[in-house]
Amino acid sequence: MGDNPALDRAKKFLEKYDLNLVPVEHEKTTKTSAEAAETLNVELGQIAKSILFRCGDSYGLFVAAGDIKISDKKVKALLGGKKAKIAKPEEVEKITGYPVGGVCPFDIEATVPIFLDRSMQRFDVVYTSAGTSHSLLPITPDQLKKVTGGSFVDMEKQ
Repeated sequence: MGDNPALDRAKKFLEKYDLNLVPVEHEKTTKTSAEAAETLNVELGQIAKSILFRCGDSYGLFVAAGDIKISDKKVKALLGGKKAKIAKPEEVEKITGYPVGGVCPFDIEATVPIFLDRSMQRFDVVYTSAGTSHSLLPITPDQLKKVTGGSFVDMEKQ
C-alpha cells in the first residue's frame, strides 16, 4: 500500500484524541458500503457511509449506516433548503478534502455540519472510511461523535 497522504492525514488527526483509533488498510477496495462489508465480513449496517449533501448553498456531511436510505426530507429539514442533492465528486473533494469512495467523516477541509445516523448506535463498532478507498477505521458510535463533533439524528427514509 505504501505512503498515502490522505490516510496519513486521518491518522495524524486521530492521534489528538488518544482513543487508540487506528485506520486499517486493505488489499481489497472498500469504496462502497457493500465492498467494505464484504472485505471485513460484517453486516452492511456496520459500514458508516459518509455522504455530502447540498441544499442551495448549504452543505452537510451525513454519516449513515450502510443499510439505510437517507431521507431527502430530513436532509432538507436539517440544512434548510428547498431541494437536497448529493454533492458532485469535485464538490466532495473540495469540501471534505477527500475523494468519493474515501470520504473520512472527520478532519474535513470546510466547516460544515456533520450529522450521524442514530441507527449506527445499534452496533458496538462501525467502520468509517479513513481517507482512501482501501482504508477503514473501526470506531464506536460515541467515539465517532467525539472525533467528528457531529450530532446524532434520525435520517432514515420511512
